[in-house]
Amino acid sequence: MLVLIDRDGVLNRDRSDLVKSPEELDILPGAPEAVASLTRAGHATAVITNQSVVGRGLIDLAMLERIHDKLQAAVSAAGGRLDKIYICADPPWAAGPRRKPAPGMLIEAMAHFRAAPADTVMIGDAKRDLEAAAAAGVRRLLVLTGKGAATRDAGWPAAVDPVEIHADLAAAARALTGKAAA
Repeated sequence: MLVLIDRDGVLNRDRSDLVKSPEELDILPGAPEAVASLTRAGHATAVITNQSVVGRGLIDLAMLERIHDKLQAAVSAAGGRLDKIYICADPPWAAGPRRKPAPGMLIEAMAHFRAAPADTVMIGDAKRDLEAAAAAGVRRLLVLTGKGAATRDAGWPAAVDPVEIHADLAAAARALTGKAAA
């Protein structure tokens, strides 16, 4: 199975002022171990993340790479692997077909991993994650970290259903693997 994971609010704390340096990347407790459990279960994992922080000119791609190096190192230290990180740098006012809620990055990932929609899942915390997943035809898991609780409370269009709800990435990983994160 291909497991697509949103970054902010799922793997790390969502910041209203955006993550602009590795020091500002606050990885959520249990997230690296959750990815490790998915890795051990034989699933491919990829991050699918809008990063308008680049499109807004707040950081460059080199800084974003340093931020993602820190994320990769934390996952690796827990025994996991992020096979690929997909980013869309478009700012919200100039959104292209890759920026969630559009499904472009998800479709790109499925093509790269040669995964069918029926064998792909998207884990996110925001309505746009669910909408992108629905548009790509993949299974949708909402975590209650980040914007997740507010997303659940606000609801989503019926076309996005069904949505599975889990407390956090570790709970979602348990649901996908049938095992606790170590």
